[in-house]
Amino acid sequence: MRPFEEDFQSLNNTLQEMGALVAHSIQRSVRSLVEKNEDYAHQVIRDESRVDQMEIKVDDMVTSLIVREQPVARDMRLIVSAIKISTDLERMGDLAVHIAERSLSLMTQGPIPEAINFGDLANLVESMVLGSLDAFVKRDAQIARGILESDDAVDKARNRIQQQLIELMQKEPATIPRALDYVIVARKLERIGDHA
Repeated sequence: MRPFEEDFQSLNNTLQEMGALVAHSIQRSVRSLVEKNEDYAHQVIRDESRVDQMEIKVDDMVTSLIVREQPVARDMRLIVSAIKISTDLERMGDLAVHIAERSLSLMTQGPIPEAINFGDLANLVESMVLGSLDAFVKRDAQIARGILESDDAVDKARNRIQQQLIELMQKEPATIPRALDYVIVARKLERIGDHA
C-alpha cells in the first residue's frame, strides 16, 4: 500500500468516527425530546466540541496529505470530498444540538395532547448519515444512490409530522408555541438528511 493510501485510510477512519459520534448525537437529541431526558440533551451539547475538534483534525490531516503527497486527479477529488464531508458532519452535529436545546425548552412546558412519532424520521436520518459515510469509504455508488432515494422517505415522514401538528394547532390554538417547536425539530431532522 502506498503512503497516500495509508494516510487516506486514517482519514477515512477519522471521518467514520466523526460520523458515528454525529449519529449518536442525532439519536440522543431525539430521545431527549421523546423521553424528556435532560441527560441525553446535555450529552449532545457536550459532544459538540468533540465533533468540532474532529473537523479540525480532518482539516489538519488533509492539509498534511496535500503538502506531503501533492495528490492529483482521483486522489485530489477524494481529499476534497473528505473536507466537504467533515463540514457536513459538523453542521449535522450543530443541528442535533439545536434539537437538544429545543428539547430542553419543551421540557419546561406542558406536553401537547397528541403523541408525535419522531422515531421513523430519526431512524431514517441516522441511517442516511452512516450509509453516506459507508458509501464514501467503500467508494460504492450503489449505496450512495440508496441514500439519495431515502431523502424522499425523510421528506414524507417530515410532512406527516408537520401535517399532524398543523391539524393540532387548528383544533387547539393554545398548543401553537409548543407545536411550532416540534415542527422546527422535524425540519432540523430533514436538514440533517439533506446534508447526508
